[in-house]
Amino acid sequence: MKALVLAGGKGTRLRPLSSTMAKHLIPIANKPILFYALDQIAETGIADIGIVISPETGESIKEAVGGGSNWGVQITYILQPEPLGLAHAVKTAQEFLGDSLFLMFLGDNLIKGSITQFVEEFNRHRPDALILLKEVGDPRCFGVAELDNLGQITHLEEKPKQPRSNLAVIGIYLFSSAVHQSIAQLKPSWRGELEITDAIQGLITSGQRVQGHILEDWWIDTGNKDDLLEANQVLLDALLKRDIKGKVDSQSQVIGMVEVRQGAEVENSTLRGPLSIAEGCQIKNSVIGPYTSIGKETIVEASSVERSVVLENCRIHDIGQLEDSVIGRGAQITMSGDKYKAVGLFLGDDAKAEL
Repeated sequence: MKALVLAGGKGTRLRPLSSTMAKHLIPIANKPILFYALDQIAETGIADIGIVISPETGESIKEAVGGGSNWGVQITYILQPEPLGLAHAVKTAQEFLGDSLFLMFLGDNLIKGSITQFVEEFNRHRPDALILLKEVGDPRCFGVAELDNLGQITHLEEKPKQPRSNLAVIGIYLFSSAVHQSIAQLKPSWRGELEITDAIQGLITSGQRVQGHILEDWWIDTGNKDDLLEANQVLLDALLKRDIKGKVDSQSQVIGMVEVRQGAEVENSTLRGPLSIAEGCQIKNSVIGPYTSIGKETIVEASSVERSVVLENCRIHDIGQLEDSVIGRGAQITMSGDKYKAVGLFLGDDAKAEL
């Protein structure tokens, strides 16, 4: 079995941050989103992974992921020249996939726990497709599946105006090679894309066996700022352990699950977990957390930061209350007015904000 990870696209909903970096490399709990998917795939024992990349961000993904040795896998990069749909991505990767069974994983999705059970279920029953589903409040933004009482998917529709169920297709699939023939017969949808939901519906229509697996745990599609903040909170809650490797002076207080990585320095500050402070940070005379990730080499002075994702090499000075914010690499934030007002920001790389 092979795996196909989709890490292309332009990430328009995450601009301005995604204008200068791949959305799949945005760090959540101080770890790139894409790395969580690779961790979960490697855990299944799948060792041959193709990553679909775009011309705009492909080189940065190659640089970050490398050849796969960090996961004990072999990575093949597959260029998708234009974002023409998920089924188009599979079509672009057909030479890599060959006749293999394969797992397809959208690289900006986060789910709790292991996908090994999902892969094992597919191997036991060998349907032509096994689709991971999740109950959602408003399914109109997703592909929507209908199931019969045996767990077979009877109908799929992409972003329906009147959904037939609340079961969303969340972006993790297992396929036999039969999907390639279905994709070959597709025509672009009204969005101008080859839809994977249409390909799966083609399997159903032609009498192939398509099963659904309903996910009971959490799932987050990291498509916008609020999703990033939610993902950061959920992952810090789920994964973080107290681990103080950096220097924390005697005037500072550390409360709860706090990670201070090697080379970070904390002076006269309060750290409230769950909280991750990356390598080389300097935190002085500040209150940080909860639910905050501070990226490498960032300096925070005389400020309060909570429920935020701050990327590397930022400078935050004299900010009375920064909250619910996503701050891009190299951003500088200073206060010139009333420092007691709460501030929520979404800044791209190298932004400067004087408040």
